[in-house]
Amino acid sequence: MNTKRPLPRPDEDSEVFWEGCRAEELRMQECSECHTLRFRPRPVCPECLSDQFKWTPVSGKGRVYTFGVVRSGVLPSFREEVPYVLALIDLEEGPRMTSRIVGCEPEAVEIGMSVRVLFEALDDTISLPYFCPQ
Repeated sequence: MNTKRPLPRPDEDSEVFWEGCRAEELRMQECSECHTLRFRPRPVCPECLSDQFKWTPVSGKGRVYTFGVVRSGVLPSFREEVPYVLALIDLEEGPRMTSRIVGCEPEAVEIGMSVRVLFEALDDTISLPYFCPQ
């Protein structure tokens, strides 16, 4: 656990997402009107503007849409972790999310690569969703 880095602060919109991460389950909001899955958690559907939704577990499988390798210029709390890969992941269910790719060398990451979610506990309340090669 690296507890030196800044921790996310769950709020009213994201609390269920972070509870899912602690339980090692990736959850997305699903609009009750148009059934669009969305990430990042927010109070209104970006497609139809409905404020009605439910939380839905998703598979955690996806593909790398694009990525970059972070090698320098990071906050002091992240310096020991460089280089690392920051990527946009297209989930099988549709939403796109930003996360890190772990479990392989940065040079091995490719656009279109199949990935699956895994979780890293930062402390007793926050676990981060990362992705690794599938």
